[in-house]
Amino acid sequence: MSTLRPALLTDHYELTMVSAALKDGTADRRCVFEVFSRRLPSGRRYGVVAGTARLIELIRDFRFDPAEVDFLRRTGVVDEAAAAWLTDYRFTGDIDGYAEGELFFPGSPILTVSGGFAECVVLETVALSVLNHDCAVAAAAARMVTAARGRALIEMGSRRAHEEAAVAAARAAYLAGFRFTSNLAAGERYGIPTAGTAAHAFTLLHDDERAAFASQVATLGKDTTLLVDTYDISQGIRNAIAVAGPELRAIRIDSGDLAVIAQQSRELLDSLGATETKIIVSGDLDEYSIAALAAEPVDMYGAGTAVVTGSGAPTAGLVYKLVEVEGRPVVKRSEHKATIGGRKVAVRRHKPTGTATEEIIVPQGVPDRQANDRLLQRSYVIDGEPVGLPTLDESREHLRECLISIPWEGLKLSAGDPAVPVTVVPAA
Repeated sequence: MSTLRPALLTDHYELTMVSAALKDGTADRRCVFEVFSRRLPSGRRYGVVAGTARLIELIRDFRFDPAEVDFLRRTGVVDEAAAAWLTDYRFTGDIDGYAEGELFFPGSPILTVSGGFAECVVLETVALSVLNHDCAVAAAAARMVTAARGRALIEMGSRRAHEEAAVAAARAAYLAGFRFTSNLAAGERYGIPTAGTAAHAFTLLHDDERAAFASQVATLGKDTTLLVDTYDISQGIRNAIAVAGPELRAIRIDSGDLAVIAQQSRELLDSLGATETKIIVSGDLDEYSIAALAAEPVDMYGAGTAVVTGSGAPTAGLVYKLVEVEGRPVVKRSEHKATIGGRKVAVRRHKPTGTATEEIIVPQGVPDRQANDRLLQRSYVIDGEPVGLPTLDESREHLRECLISIPWEGLKLSAGDPAVPVTVVPAA
């Protein structure tokens, strides 16, 4: 459960709108808000839905305590009527959306929030804060998983992110297929397997490299990973095997030309009889550098900065827009920011072989379903109460299945069209 108090994780103007809507009588008008992206980040062919379960937790706990209401009143953010309304606030509407682990494309209605205007509009900032971050990290991580071609990845970017963002990033990376995280809070909070052994500081602490390795092996056993690049890598490998023997589980290399060093290290390990000792590489890896190592004898990758910052796309570009008022579609007509009005239903169309061919979106209606269509939306909240949230491992498996379903071109790291085209059609 999150320890954050989410109510003030919002923008000033959300609450000034509430004040005005309460005064003019529009606060309780039944509205539908929608989260979607107008375009994917540059170079991306798909997005990944992540963070929805985190968001639902925050919405469940979204309350304004007396001190917060007093702050808003004293600073003039809200008037007395709005302050009274905030004191009793609890979301009582409905939330539907794509499953965590689902792929999305431009225009995909990944989250739909329904209820009174005021109770929905105050959720805009926290919804976008969570989803823009987690979806960006998950998409970057998924590309790294694809580039790794079945080799394991460990997320190790905590020191490159805000402390709470680091925990969320570890969750998103695990959802995307990373096998481990170095973040212990993520392990405790979400049950993600954690991993890690020692940094260069531990080697430098000791009189020499062998002494450091001996200390580590004495404590952790031979089923550990020794960091061999503090001084000379070749000598580091020799010292590691001299101390731990050929049964050493793994070595880690964090610097240098990893392609060349991985080959040389494998040859040296084999010559020392350590044919089963694994090679783990790290050091500013992203999906492109991981792909470049595909032919090298690397067994596991450690990714940090690139994954927790979205590998060049730190936000998913999602927006939260009003699309319906009292059953009537409403649209924004601004150039390059136009919206499509009305609550939407989305399905993904597939060939009989299971390959996705198209995403169909119908505003204010139901798609003309075909045999291999899959409905993309599910209920998350009904009348303010969360319902049947999937587990993180279920969402992880769902993403794996979704990535298998898209055309192989959609998995390329190069820029190109979205992997699955989106078509908006009139209701049947």
